[in-house]
Amino acid sequence: MTHSFRILGLTILVLSLTVLCAPFPSLAASLAALQRQIDVAKSGDTIIPEPGIYKGNLIIGKPITLDGQGKVTIDADGVGSVIILKTNGATIRGLHLKNSGESHNDLDSGIQVRGNYNVIKDNEIEDCLFGIDIQQAENNIILRNRIGSKAFDLGVRGDGIRLWYSKNNRIEDNTIRDSRDVVVWYSSDNVFKRNKISGGRYGLHFMYSLYNLVEDNRLDNNSVGVFLMYSDSVIIRKNHISRAIGSTGMGVGMKETSDVTIEDNAIIYCAIGIYLDVSPYQPGTTNKIRNNRLAFNSIGIKFHNDWTGNLIEDNQLKSNYVQVSVNAGASAQRNGWDGNFWDDYRGFDQNGDGIGDSPHELKVYADRIWMDVPVASFFKSSAVLSLLDFLERLAPFSEPVVLLNDPRPKLTAETVVARAETSERKATKDDPPFKYDPFGLSKRVPKYLNNADIKK
Repeated sequence: MTHSFRILGLTILVLSLTVLCAPFPSLAASLAALQRQIDVAKSGDTIIPEPGIYKGNLIIGKPITLDGQGKVTIDADGVGSVIILKTNGATIRGLHLKNSGESHNDLDSGIQVRGNYNVIKDNEIEDCLFGIDIQQAENNIILRNRIGSKAFDLGVRGDGIRLWYSKNNRIEDNTIRDSRDVVVWYSSDNVFKRNKISGGRYGLHFMYSLYNLVEDNRLDNNSVGVFLMYSDSVIIRKNHISRAIGSTGMGVGMKETSDVTIEDNAIIYCAIGIYLDVSPYQPGTTNKIRNNRLAFNSIGIKFHNDWTGNLIEDNQLKSNYVQVSVNAGASAQRNGWDGNFWDDYRGFDQNGDGIGDSPHELKVYADRIWMDVPVASFFKSSAVLSLLDFLERLAPFSEPVVLLNDPRPKLTAETVVARAETSERKATKDDPPFKYDPFGLSKRVPKYLNNADIKK
C-alpha cells in the first residue's frame, strides 16, 4: 500500500511540473526562434510569440507588428538593449521588457528607436537603464507605456524617455517612475500629453529644442517639473506640477528661453513655482505667463536678475510664503503685470467690478537680506527676520524696494479682466500632422493621432 502511494505521489509531482513548465519554451532556443521568425516575416505581418519568458536581445529591421498580448517577457539578462528597432512603420505592443545592460555610452535601453512612423504602446519596461531612446527618428507614437529605470542613485539612472535630434513624435499617456529625466535634445515639434512622471530629477528637460507642446501632464515629486534651456516657442499648458522641493526645486524653469507660453497650469507645493533666468533672451520676444495657479510654494515666481519681456497676467498667487522674489537687489517692474489675483492684496473694490481700486504694489523690506544673500534664506522664516521685517514696515529706516506693480489686481480668481484680442495664430485641425511622408504611411498613422482612436 505504501509503495502504491509513493508511485501515485511521484506521478502527481511529475504531472504538476509538466503543467507548470509547458507554457514556457526553452529560453535560449525560443529567442533565437523568435528572431528568425522576425527576420523571415514580410512587411505588415503580425507576430504573436508564445507566452513565456525570453532571454536575450531582439533586432527588428522591417515594418511588422510584434504583439506580446501582455503575456510575453523579454529579459536582456543585463546585456545591451532589449529591443533595437531599425525600421519604419513597425508596431511593438503588449510586451514586458526588462533587465537591460548598464552602459550609458551604449544607451542600453528597453527599446532603441532608430526609425520613423513606428508605434510603441502598452508595454511595461522595468529595470532598464534607459526606457525608450529615440534618436534621429520622426513621427513615432509612444503611447501608454509604463517605464522604470534601474535602482541606481538618481544622477546615474538613465532617462525614462530620451529624444535626440527627433521631430514630430507624440509621447502620450505614459507612466514614468523613478527614472532620471525625460529629456529632449535638439528636437522640435514633439507633443507630450497626459503623461504621469514622478520620482525623477527633471520631469521634462528641453535642451535647444523648439516648438514643442507640453499639455495635460502630471509631474509629481520630481526635483524639477519642467525646465527649458535655450528652447524657444514651447507651450506648457494645463499641467499639474507639484512637490518639486529641495534646494534646487522648481515647478517650471527657464534659462535664456524666448517666446514661451505657460498657461492654465497648477503649480503647487514647490520650492519655486516659476523661475526665470535671462528669459526671454531673443530681442523683441515675449514670454506669456497667464491663468496659472501658483499656490503653497516657498516662492511663487523668482527672477534670477532684473529682466524684461515677460507678460504675467490672470494668474492666481495663493498662500505662497513669498509671492515674487528677485536676486541681486533688483526688481521685476520691467515686466507686464496685469489682472493677477493676489491673496495678500489689501485694497478695496468700491464699484464692485471685481478689480481692486488701487494697484497691487509689492515691496520688500527686511526680506531683501535673504534675496541679496542667498545663504541667509535659511533664516527667512525665523522669528528674528520676521520681527525685523515687521519693524521695517511699521517704521522704515531705509527705502523699500518696489518689486512690481499690478495696476488691476483681481479681488477674486474668477473675475474676468477685459483685454484687446491679440492676433496670435492658433493651430487648426486642417494643419497637417506630418510634414514628410516618404514611405506612404500617412493613411495608417493618422488613426493613432485621432483623439477618439488613439486609446484603442
